[in-house]
Amino acid sequence: MTQIIDIGVLGAEGRMGAAIIQALRAEPKAQLSVALTSPASRNLGQDMAEIAGLSNSGVLLSSDIGTGLENCDVMIDFSSPKAAIDAALNMHRARCGSLVTGTTGYTSTEEKALLAAGESITLLKSGNFSMGVNMLEALVELATEKLNQDWDIEISEMHHRHKIDAPSGTALMLGEAAARGRRVALSEQQVLSREGRGAARQSGQIGFSALRGGGVIGQHNVHLATELEMITLSHEAFDRSVFASGAVAAAIWAHDKPKGLFSMRDVLGI
Repeated sequence: MTQIIDIGVLGAEGRMGAAIIQALRAEPKAQLSVALTSPASRNLGQDMAEIAGLSNSGVLLSSDIGTGLENCDVMIDFSSPKAAIDAALNMHRARCGSLVTGTTGYTSTEEKALLAAGESITLLKSGNFSMGVNMLEALVELATEKLNQDWDIEISEMHHRHKIDAPSGTALMLGEAAARGRRVALSEQQVLSREGRGAARQSGQIGFSALRGGGVIGQHNVHLATELEMITLSHEAFDRSVFASGAVAAAIWAHDKPKGLFSMRDVLGI
């Protein structure tokens, strides 16, 4: 008999958490076994599937990360940097040794802490779990590798009014792809805002702009421009389920993988 993979969801009450729980209902290879949220939640102890608008699952919403990690094979995380780091640290002694995380908004210190904590677990980290976005990332890296420094790189994105981090994790992921193509460090070339009357745009910069409004799921554009022409590589998500189904697929893939750092490009083989 094929093993059913037990999946935990950290950040279960968020928009992505609910979408993942819905996606798990349609996945024969995996099932929801743990649902974790903040200790301050008013829904602790309630059936998580019912909170997500589904029929009863028997999985109660909890804030106990230690117990949760003993009851799942893989944890899918869409929570906060602190919660993700805590989960990775607690996995060193738990049944669950695989963390699939889509949390964004890390400071450089938090990013280093997550990667350090993830050295002894299977850590699959991505700014976006959409197949289309990950293909876009590969195309951006290829384009910036082949085009010379005369091509300016500007990345624009728009998300719903509730998103709190900017630029988005996906925009930064695309920026990293552009930097790899140019063989430079993104941290040395990125320009996150252009307020006021500063100096003119310098060659080699990778610029970012962020818009927030309405219920936009996610729009990302990478503009490569010279004085004579422009290439625009873009992606738009129409439904949040595309990210949820990708995260579930990533969790199934990560279940039997060795310790180390992985991305969606490993899952997709690109």
